[in-house]
Amino acid sequence: MDNEQPHQELVKCVVVGDTAVGKTRLICARACNKHVSLSQLLTTHVPTVWAIDQYRIYKDVLERSWEIVDNVNVSLRLWDTFGDHEKDRRFAYGRSDVVLLCFSITNPVSLRNCKAMWYPEIRRFCPQTPVLLVGCKNDLRYMYRDETYLSYFRDRSPFVRATRKSDLVMPDQARAVARELGICYYETSVFTYYGVNEVFENSIRAALIARRQQRFWMTNLKRVQRPLLQAPFCPPKPIPPEVSLAPSTYEENMKALWTRPVHTDVTLIAGNCSFPAHRCLLAAASPAFHRLFSMELVQELTPRSSSESSMVSTFGEATVGDFNDDTECLIRIDQCKPAKVWEQLKRRSSFQVLPTMDSQRKAAGAMRELNHPAFQNIRISLTENSHGVQQPTTIVTLSKLVTPQAMQQCLQFIYTGSLDKRYHDLQTAPIGLLLEIRQAAEFLELPQLLMVLSSIQTREQFINSDLNNQYKQVVRQRLDDICLEQGLFADVMFELDDGSMPAHRAILTARCDMMKAMFSGDFRESSAKVIVFPGVREYTFHKLLCYLYTDEVPAISSARCLNLLELANRLCLPRLVNLVENRVIEDLDRLSQNDSNQAVENCLRLLEPCKLHNADQLADWCMNHLCVNYNKLCKMSPRSVRLLHPENQEYLNEHRWPPVWYLKDYDYYQKCLAEHDRENKPTLKRNRNQSGCLCFSGSSKARREANSATNETPVDRPLFDASTESGEPV
Repeated sequence: MDNEQPHQELVKCVVVGDTAVGKTRLICARACNKHVSLSQLLTTHVPTVWAIDQYRIYKDVLERSWEIVDNVNVSLRLWDTFGDHEKDRRFAYGRSDVVLLCFSITNPVSLRNCKAMWYPEIRRFCPQTPVLLVGCKNDLRYMYRDETYLSYFRDRSPFVRATRKSDLVMPDQARAVARELGICYYETSVFTYYGVNEVFENSIRAALIARRQQRFWMTNLKRVQRPLLQAPFCPPKPIPPEVSLAPSTYEENMKALWTRPVHTDVTLIAGNCSFPAHRCLLAAASPAFHRLFSMELVQELTPRSSSESSMVSTFGEATVGDFNDDTECLIRIDQCKPAKVWEQLKRRSSFQVLPTMDSQRKAAGAMRELNHPAFQNIRISLTENSHGVQQPTTIVTLSKLVTPQAMQQCLQFIYTGSLDKRYHDLQTAPIGLLLEIRQAAEFLELPQLLMVLSSIQTREQFINSDLNNQYKQVVRQRLDDICLEQGLFADVMFELDDGSMPAHRAILTARCDMMKAMFSGDFRESSAKVIVFPGVREYTFHKLLCYLYTDEVPAISSARCLNLLELANRLCLPRLVNLVENRVIEDLDRLSQNDSNQAVENCLRLLEPCKLHNADQLADWCMNHLCVNYNKLCKMSPRSVRLLHPENQEYLNEHRWPPVWYLKDYDYYQKCLAEHDRENKPTLKRNRNQSGCLCFSGSSKARREANSATNETPVDRPLFDASTESGEPV
């Protein structure tokens, strides 16, 4: 105990407790300011003792022991001990000023040993030394459920298990033991550093108060306070789960649509080569193609249907008559109304002309010469599709300035956003062919392709990825404007519950396997121009088409997302489900920041239906939000909570924040603060002067009162007046 300085109080603090409760970690956190990670805390325990001679060897340890507590300079010297019960700790207890009795919050046995073994030992060697009960590993009271914490135990020995809820010691249990022993109780955590400095400051106060009683003449100890109350530790708010998106297959789908074209409606002829394609994609990528396909002559010549009888799908008629109300079916519809479909078709500009087979034969073969450097002429032809049904096809003959090789690369870029790998380097790409591709790109008005060719010629291929992403964004935006908003070049109409919407078979087939099976199989919908889609409204179907055409989903209200989740799950589109989850979470997060109950109400309404539609990530987020706002939820709608599934109710009660043990501990803390304030509040009671007035003595008045008291009838009085009882110290 060297290096003692004048006007400095030296305090010896002995730390005792069972082995592996965290005594040495606690001492190192205070003496060495050592912060530890979770992996270090979970390593296999090796019994160690922190040597007292480190105050003499290391200067920084000695300097860190100096502290000012209540205007008193103190040097705190910590003594570590072994946790074995049979060890002789008589030397460690000698001349101790305060003793910290430690136990582990994750080990109830260590708390029982504090009462049964350690406290009697302390009183045997230190009968007058103040003792503080300290609960270590406070962080595990909430981390025992943490996924990071649990992951450390999965790959370890099966004989090592993680902490369970049944292993935890709650604050009221430890406080009951401390009250029985007549000592103060504190909690610490070397992981979060909660209570580390606080417990040692209050141990110094306890030691100085005991020293003040023995050395009453020391004036510097008069202002030392009693050990202060410790504010309860509130576990951190649970972090909302992050939404992981399924990988996008948009580029693969577009590439498959280029390599294996289906439902094509235009053929490009360059020399002796023909390239089947889709007008919607060509118009979205090239303004030149958009103007070409938007000509009035082309719209007049292009037939819209194969026959009037095939305009309306009989899907509904086939499903209504053969099933009763109790039959479980994927799609349930009411009686179809073809007249309603015809009225809606007339309102669409793309479907205003519905010619018969005679008009189609008249339109077939019509041709128009064009004055354009890339296009020579355009005509309409009837071709049979895979189902043997004749359909109109636009034939565009390209001029000789556009070679077949150049047109192939331009089409590949339109569909995939990239060229063949052999054209990515000047060493493997023919210069002449690059010039032909550049010329075709200029005629077809493909600025992104021109920039890619320029980067290849200037050997700046590193910018191609940025150009590729820019091109994809432009094309998807154009698809949204041309195909979704304007409904141009559509070849199928979906009748919905509250209206109808046009679509394009090629994109639906490439992007959705369910649509591909419907349009490619032996179903009536494969050749029908109008398909009844019951149970779906325009709002929901529009969001579906936005995803299929652009691989994105616009903003969605959390109050209107269930139908879209149900449709995405029905069509087996997991990425759409994830995108909807992400959008809904953004909306719920925005609502929660407005300090309103709308977010809680929406989460409560979405919780169980989300699980039904495989939106598990959204369900987890809603559950987390309800746990965080559990108190508000119970005040706002207790009946709705009782209507939840029992498993969900149990989860909410188990994972509510703040937890029940914290609320109880906080109430006790507030109660103790109120009692402490009442004790420290100065009494302003006025004392009456019984000495009389001026020179007259008050003895006569006192004598009269005494005589009157003796003449009173005796009344039974309690042995101890309740007003004089002293309260229990906090």
